[in-house]
Amino acid sequence: MRIYKHKKPQYYTMHHVDVHMEAEIYGANNRLAEHNAEHFKAHNVRAFDLLGAIGSGKTSLIEKLVPELRSRGKVTAAIAGDVYGDDDFQRIIKTGIIAFNANTGKECHLDAHLVHHALDHMDLDDVDIVFIENVGNMVCPTDFKLGAEKRIVVISTTEGDDVVNKHPMMFRDCQIAIINKVDLAEAVGCNVERMIQDIKRYNPEMLIIKTNLKKGEGVKEIADVILA
Repeated sequence: MRIYKHKKPQYYTMHHVDVHMEAEIYGANNRLAEHNAEHFKAHNVRAFDLLGAIGSGKTSLIEKLVPELRSRGKVTAAIAGDVYGDDDFQRIIKTGIIAFNANTGKECHLDAHLVHHALDHMDLDDVDIVFIENVGNMVCPTDFKLGAEKRIVVISTTEGDDVVNKHPMMFRDCQIAIINKVDLAEAVGCNVERMIQDIKRYNPEMLIIKTNLKKGEGVKEIADVILA
């Protein structure tokens, strides 16, 4: 019988290298995010990062908030983040605001560098509020801060009432939760109260607003929160 001796795999070394590289990536991103935050502050602009899955209602939220904020004397701008295409961007510019289309290519999230690049193409001197619509994804965007004042997560009843429990980090990292399409909850068998309970379990301090953005329900309340 032959006995073969193998060298011990260097898993620990590789793991150390991976962790080090990951820390450097996050560190570099966070430093640039701080720079973006300073840029917003220098122009007296308030910025909000909008996160959520595809179809949750992020673009609809911008479409509804723009005229509401305009009626209150506020000028809005937006950065539309998508892997590819400009569908959301085209919807946003129809509201008449300044906007920039940021395609990430193969990346499933915006990062501080892309936002920094977008800001280089936007004149913020006459802008009060910037919405940064992140890529439609409930996982990747949580790790990459962009420099926004607050992060708003938009979920919908059509995603199922277990969506919060499946993505706890998203809710631990955001300050405001919007539960959209509440008018469809019964039709799709979604328990909205369960969604609220799950949010409170992961983030007891999170503000929760229920909306039907198609009809504009809840928009005034969101505007109040943003301007508070």
